[in-house]
Amino acid sequence: MEMKGFTIWFTGLSGSGKTTLARVVEEILRERGMQVEVLDGDVVRTNLSKGLGFSKEDRDTNIKRIGFVCHLLSRNGVVAIASAISPYRDVRDSNRRMIGRFVEVYVKCPLDVLVKRDVKGMYAKALAGEIKGFTGVDDPYEEPLNPEVLVETDKESEEACVQKIIRTLELMGYIPGADASGETSEEEEEKIRQRLRDLGYI
Repeated sequence: MEMKGFTIWFTGLSGSGKTTLARVVEEILRERGMQVEVLDGDVVRTNLSKGLGFSKEDRDTNIKRIGFVCHLLSRNGVVAIASAISPYRDVRDSNRRMIGRFVEVYVKCPLDVLVKRDVKGMYAKALAGEIKGFTGVDDPYEEPLNPEVLVETDKESEEACVQKIIRTLELMGYIPGADASGETSEEEEEKIRQRLRDLGYI
């Protein structure tokens, strides 16, 4: 069975676990014989979006650029995995429309947990007013309204989050199933199926 390309878009606040989950998902998909490319927000800013600042316009431009690359990869049979804060809903939705085969993964984590996790102390500086325009502190983050996958990294283990993402992709028919798909509990399986039913996929 020939697999078509698609995009997995990880969105969430800084430190929520987007990149960690993206890398594990990448590994699993490669093991299943798929071509995968990861576009990490920080890496993209160094290369593709060098010179952009953090105004709303510049943030939007950055996310549109990532979206366009994902679009090119996806239409050429590659699984594009984007990991970027992408704080504004309209730009994420615009990317969804352009790409078509688009799976939004909202990596949710409350601010107090992110502050404790933050080894660089960026949140503390932002909360103290030393850094301006920090997403989730004094700059908005617009939560996805209907993501295909919602993972809560303060409540769920990394393994549980990854399993939820992989099982969703299997049920959507985007990736081939594996013998280990029984790892999902019946309760979790039903929750995933219900979300996909609500979104009109199954």
